[in-house]
Amino acid sequence: MQVLAYSNNHSTMLDDTFRLSYHECREVLSKRLAEPAPGRIQLLAGPRQVGKTTLLLELARRIGKEAIYSAFDAPEAALPGHWERLWGRAEDVAAAEGRAVVLLDEVHVVHDWAARLKGVWDGLKRRKVPVQVVATGSSALRVGTGSRQSLAGRFERVTLSHWSATSTAEAFGIAPEEAAELAVRMGTYPGALPLRGDVARWSAYVRDAILEPAIGRDLLALAAVRRPGLLRQVFALAASSAARIVSLQKIQGQLLDRGALETISHYLGLLEEAFLVAALPKYGPEVARRRAAPPKLVTLSNALLAVVDPQGIADPRTDPSRFGAWVENACLAHAWNSGQRVSYWREEPLEVDAVLEGSWGSWALEVKTGAFRAGDLSGLLELTRRHPRLRPLVACDASGLATAERVGVPAVTWQSFLLGGPEGPGVAS
Repeated sequence: MQVLAYSNNHSTMLDDTFRLSYHECREVLSKRLAEPAPGRIQLLAGPRQVGKTTLLLELARRIGKEAIYSAFDAPEAALPGHWERLWGRAEDVAAAEGRAVVLLDEVHVVHDWAARLKGVWDGLKRRKVPVQVVATGSSALRVGTGSRQSLAGRFERVTLSHWSATSTAEAFGIAPEEAAELAVRMGTYPGALPLRGDVARWSAYVRDAILEPAIGRDLLALAAVRRPGLLRQVFALAASSAARIVSLQKIQGQLLDRGALETISHYLGLLEEAFLVAALPKYGPEVARRRAAPPKLVTLSNALLAVVDPQGIADPRTDPSRFGAWVENACLAHAWNSGQRVSYWREEPLEVDAVLEGSWGSWALEVKTGAFRAGDLSGLLELTRRHPRLRPLVACDASGLATAERVGVPAVTWQSFLLGGPEGPGVAS
């Protein structure tokens, strides 16, 4: 039987980016803009509605007279000569103030933006005009494609990721544990959270301001998307398969508009580059076996799960199984959004929810909600026996900490994991 599975080559476009929180992005960009001008162009990518425009406006306020902000999705940007006037003004400000910082919002709207920006930047550098540039785009794919083709050697990329529960708690004055539970039930989009008391309005905002523009404009504008109906179906199926291992053949069998397996794999890659869905590879030393394994699908914000699922927001009291899947999805999405390399492990009949590698260290993670037995950790213990560099960890309800302790496995509550990662508050050793 022919076996085709997801090849995780698409994620390489994200591997060389920093996936950072709002505050981390602000500090990184502030530090880089303090370097001698003209420095490298700073390309700020990220999901829709996570604060890229807010960040540029905050930088403009901090910088003061030297800052020039231009939103290319605003009506005035479509007027003839806008691009040329912008750079003329930048040179004037640089001459008067000693430097200029040009902040380009939604730069991908500009036709052939990367080639045009390359021409401007090369001219400024050649004439040693002290101008710094920060440009934003709504997805890594749309910014990354142009930048790789035209701006090689001239740019650095930073990704403003989905908000963490900790950022939500700090920004909205929410108790940390409540923020962690919100991350599971409704995600962390900052523009949506003020509407959380009215689920209908909240759902409409997520669909109309985030999901539809991401799929209906950011991705469908690309020549690579020849079957937009199939792309939407792949996303819907992925979002209804929270934290599940699903073969491409099974995905294909459930689609109304069936496409080639290679096309489905390609569309999963596009959804990852648009910060919507991550297709996690299997963990293991053999590259060929990893690529032959089916992916584990993780939706990168639980808000998207809630608006796609016809049952609505998962309730732990009435549907503990679905809520448990959402908790696992939120934990794995948090690790991916925090810049960790995330995979899964399975050797029948054993399985481990996730392997995390990166700045947090190397961890084998099991996510448990509700009661569980010591035998349920057999996969975790076997994987860490085979790979001693991986530290075992259970993220569970508070009531499960004692079970993990009896087995001798470190544990945190899943709320603590969403707030502080593997070594967040509430560790039981």
